[in-house]
Amino acid sequence: MFEYCTDPSSLDSLQWWSCYLTTNKQIMFYQSFGTVLALLLATAPVILLFGFGGALARRSRFLPLRLFGLGYTSMVRGIPDIIFFMFALIALDQGIEYVRHIVLCPDWTEPVRQGNDFVVCAAAKMPPNNAPQWVHEVYGFFLALVGYSVVYGAFAANTLFGAFQAVPHAQLETAAAFGMSKRKAFWRILLPQMWVYALPGLSNLWMILVKATPLLFLLGVKDIVYWANELGGAKTARFTYPHGDWRLGYFLVLLAFYLILTWVSERGFERLNRYVSRGHASRGGST
Repeated sequence: MFEYCTDPSSLDSLQWWSCYLTTNKQIMFYQSFGTVLALLLATAPVILLFGFGGALARRSRFLPLRLFGLGYTSMVRGIPDIIFFMFALIALDQGIEYVRHIVLCPDWTEPVRQGNDFVVCAAAKMPPNNAPQWVHEVYGFFLALVGYSVVYGAFAANTLFGAFQAVPHAQLETAAAFGMSKRKAFWRILLPQMWVYALPGLSNLWMILVKATPLLFLLGVKDIVYWANELGGAKTARFTYPHGDWRLGYFLVLLAFYLILTWVSERGFERLNRYVSRGHASRGGST
C-alpha cells in the first residue's frame, strides 16, 4: 500500500483506486486466480491416473476387477457433481478425523456418533484448531483435489475405455502375428493410437473441469468466486473503502478470465491433437 493511502477519504479518484486495488483483500483476490490454476494443474494428472485405472479395470479379464471398474464409472457418472463432492469430502474428512481419534484419544468413552453430530476429541480435529491459516487452506485444497479427481476420473475412465475399444482390433492381431507380446502390443500399438480417439473427449472433460472450478466456493476454499462476492458486495461508510454493489464488475472480470482460459485451452488441444494424429491412418489416407 502506498504512503498516501493512510487517509483514503482525502484522496482523488486515481489515487483512491490505486489504494483500493492494492489492499490486502484485493491481493488475496489476485492470488485466488492462482488457486484455480493450481487446482487445474494438480488435478489433471490425478484425473488421468484415475481414468487409466478405471479404464484398465473395465478391460480386465478378472471379473471382480472388471465389475469394480464398471461400478466406479457408472456410480460416479450417475450422481450430480455437487452431491458427490459434498458426500465424498465429508466422508473423507470424517474418516481422517475418526482414525486420528482412535490413535490419539484411546481413552475416549463417549460415542463418536451423537445423533446427527460427529464428535471427536479436540486432538483429532483435522486440521488442528490451533493450526495456522495456511494449514486450513491447504487441507481444504487437498479435499477439493480428491473430490475433483474421483468425480472427473470416472468420466476420464469412460472416455479412455471407449478410446481403447475404438482402436482397430486387426492391428493387435497383426502385432500378435509378428510375435509381439500383449504387453508390448499395448505400449507400442494400442496406447499411442488410443490418444487420437481419446483427446476429443478429454478436451471436453477439461472444459467441464474448468467450468466446475467455481464449486470450490461451495467447498469452503476461498477462490475467485468467494472473493468476487466478498469484495463486490456493497460497503457502507463504516468501511475504509465504501462503495455500492460492485459484484457485476467483479463477475465480469471472472467471465473474461474463464473465456481467456478456455480459448487458450482450445488452442492447446488443437496443437496436441495434431501432434498425436501424425501418421495415423484415416479415411483419406495417412495424416
